[in-house]
Amino acid sequence: MKLKLALAMLGLVVIAIFVGKSEQVSAVSNEVVTMPTPGASPKRDYIFVDSWDGVKLKKSDAIWKSELNELEYYVLRKQGTERAYTGEMTENKAEGTYYCSACGLAVFSSKNKYDSETGWPSFYQPIIKKNVGESKDISIPDEERTEVHCNRCGGHLGHVFDDGPEPTGLRYCINSVSLRFRPSK
Repeated sequence: MKLKLALAMLGLVVIAIFVGKSEQVSAVSNEVVTMPTPGASPKRDYIFVDSWDGVKLKKSDAIWKSELNELEYYVLRKQGTERAYTGEMTENKAEGTYYCSACGLAVFSSKNKYDSETGWPSFYQPIIKKNVGESKDISIPDEERTEVHCNRCGGHLGHVFDDGPEPTGLRYCINSVSLRFRPSK
């Protein structure tokens, strides 16, 4: 009985150590920033990663639920969509970089952002192509779309459509809640 209790306690300690911790990455910015997560507490450490090194960030569903607020979890982990014109990044006109709000990987630049008048932040290309992945989305009957996700953590960012401006002709329609913005210095 004492052995079972000791093992259970050890398991809780191990879980407590890893909750909120990300796997180490090789190409990170030199700065760790504690970012408030809207609607959730406590604050979590947020490491901005400019270039993905190919190592996938894997966390259990329970850890994602503990780190993300309800809307972030719904959009990033369950491929949901926030309501149009409700996100704070839609009207952001500052210069800087947009990072995945789940893992901190750089996904878009303000240099490639434009107003698509759709109610979501729109970009005509990712900041670095390998940081953003695409997959087929058939969640709406009789409509095939292309989902856009963070290649590091797999978080759902939004969708890409072929009705964007030059030079790519693409419109990356991204959920604000999937993004963290860091202004240029």
